[in-house]
Amino acid sequence: MKRILILGLAALLTVACSSKKEGNMVVQGQIEGLKKGTLYLQKMQDAVLVSVDSVALLGTDVFTLTDHVTDPEMYYLTFDGNTTDKRIIFFAEEGVITIKDKVLKFGLNPEITGSKNQEILDTYYEMTSRFSGKRLDLIKETFDAKKAKDAKEVSKIDAEFSRLIKKRYLYTANYALKNADYAAAPYIALTELVDANIRLLDTINNSLSNEVKNSKYGKKLANFITNIKKNESKKN
Repeated sequence: MKRILILGLAALLTVACSSKKEGNMVVQGQIEGLKKGTLYLQKMQDAVLVSVDSVALLGTDVFTLTDHVTDPEMYYLTFDGNTTDKRIIFFAEEGVITIKDKVLKFGLNPEITGSKNQEILDTYYEMTSRFSGKRLDLIKETFDAKKAKDAKEVSKIDAEFSRLIKKRYLYTANYALKNADYAAAPYIALTELVDANIRLLDTINNSLSNEVKNSKYGKKLANFITNIKKNESKKN
């Protein structure tokens, strides 16, 4: 009888140990300096941030998390289920994604590899950081011109602002068109071109591959464009 009980407990333990779900995406890596705590893998679901996997770390700073992804989409790596100020946002997709970061500067400049969509997004942000730098320069120049009550200079800077915005929109659109075979393209359009001309958004949408059009962000972009057109038709 004892032998049967022992075998039964062993079987239950085996099931429990192997019950951790398997997914088509593995997120692994190292948070340097993190020796104790819990990491959560999260994503948005019906406008709510939900945890899909977690791992408790004790005496180690390496981790492995997993989930099943049907479409490439943004995921979050956090210390707990509620934090928003310290988190790593990354483009999840099928395969092995490696994330390396430091606990003291968690989320500020993580190293993420294994996701092609993330690579596309990182390159875009790196390039557009130049536009952000120029924008800050123009804000300072505007402040100085207004302080000096130089209306002519303020008008000149305003014109530069308009040219900068147009230039950024065109660069973003061209970048999305260049990467139309990846889910990062409609995501960039949705997050960076919400105020752009509808024709620009239409051009991007029409250039997307069928696979990307049927992806999460591809469908969102199509719905976004449809809603804009509906609102415009009502006005007319």
